[in-house]
Amino acid sequence: MFTSVLMIEKALTSADVEFVTTLHGEEQVSFQVLLQPRGEQADRLLRAIDDVALGELDEAVREGETPEGEEALSVGQRALEVSLAALRSSGSPAEGRLIEDHPLDALRSLVEEAGADEVIVLTDPHYVEEFFHRDWASRARHKVGVPVLKLFSHSKA
Repeated sequence: MFTSVLMIEKALTSADVEFVTTLHGEEQVSFQVLLQPRGEQADRLLRAIDDVALGELDEAVREGETPEGEEALSVGQRALEVSLAALRSSGSPAEGRLIEDHPLDALRSLVEEAGADEVIVLTDPHYVEEFFHRDWASRARHKVGVPVLKLFSHSKA
């Protein structure tokens, strides 16, 4: 069975689940999911710049409302549970955990622990971080020793 580590920052949509579960055709894939709540992932200024670049001015204004700390963990736990249930209902074995600190260290450990074949980073676009190669996918390519695929979420969760 092929094993993918899936890094996400919010709940998977049905389109995201269909996308990642069909990447390898008929081959059975199991998923190890790492979710870091968006409130903990990047500072508000970078997120607001990304929102403006995407033409989502309303979202840029609401960046101050993004949950942080304990509230972000609670939202993140629910998003993780929804994502795992969606992957499992599609027929894919899935386990997961929240990341509170150092996402790339957690990623490297999980890749080794699970004997993963690849890493899939599935997030909204983060143009500033991507431009400077500071996004998860760019940084992970130098740390994990397996192929890293960067995908964008299909729609808002």
